[in-house]
Amino acid sequence: MTSNSRKAFLHFVVPAMALVAILSIGGCKKKVTAAAPPLAPAATGALPTATLTAAPLVVNAGEQIALTWHTTDATDVSIDGIGAVPTSGTKSVIPTQSTTYHLTARGDGGSTDASVRVTVNGSSGDIAPVNSGDNSMDDVTFHQNVQDIFFDYDSYEVNPDSKSVIAKDAAYLAAHPQIKVVVGGYCDERGSTEYNLALGENRANSAKLALQAAGVAPDRLRTVSYGKEKQFCSDHNETCWQQNRRAQLSPDR
Repeated sequence: MTSNSRKAFLHFVVPAMALVAILSIGGCKKKVTAAAPPLAPAATGALPTATLTAAPLVVNAGEQIALTWHTTDATDVSIDGIGAVPTSGTKSVIPTQSTTYHLTARGDGGSTDASVRVTVNGSSGDIAPVNSGDNSMDDVTFHQNVQDIFFDYDSYEVNPDSKSVIAKDAAYLAAHPQIKVVVGGYCDERGSTEYNLALGENRANSAKLALQAAGVAPDRLRTVSYGKEKQFCSDHNETCWQQNRRAQLSPDR
């Protein structure tokens, strides 16, 4: 190719290539990326967990039970019919009829619930009187006015906290001389069956002697030991064990 021919070729080809490049750039549209959907808000905390137990699950009218509950990651806990309660704990109650206790636990991660059913043999309207005298009363009234006596671990000595309870119990029994009382000795789950039967007997006798010293006639008091066989609370912790270390006072029929 001669010099003139090369110049003519370049004069024609170079502008043509530039034009093609411009048209190619102008014809390409920028690809638009679809916007990602908004993310759901993340939970600010773990979902609470909750357990609720009752001991015993079947009682006669007027007998008390121990409700025990445990929650995790909860900031607000309530039980229907009782109201706000700590996040974990134990509470003694006397149901007057068969009842389903319902617990609700709320926290930053949401809410959860737990329930337990307690069966009461006999309604509150059909409770037999303690005696036929003028001062007869039902079991519910008795337990509302006569409280149980609690003991320290591995001990049957009446502690200072229980002395005021015994004084109130004795005063109420003095005002209702027709009532006879059975004093039941109970223990927590630790230790052998034989050991706890003896410890329960000592606790029942200690409570009986304290009531006698406060003015209750000995012939109105009978003792029995249940050892660790009848637990009011079934959790394995100190709060629960404390509920089981007791002398329970009940009408003796």
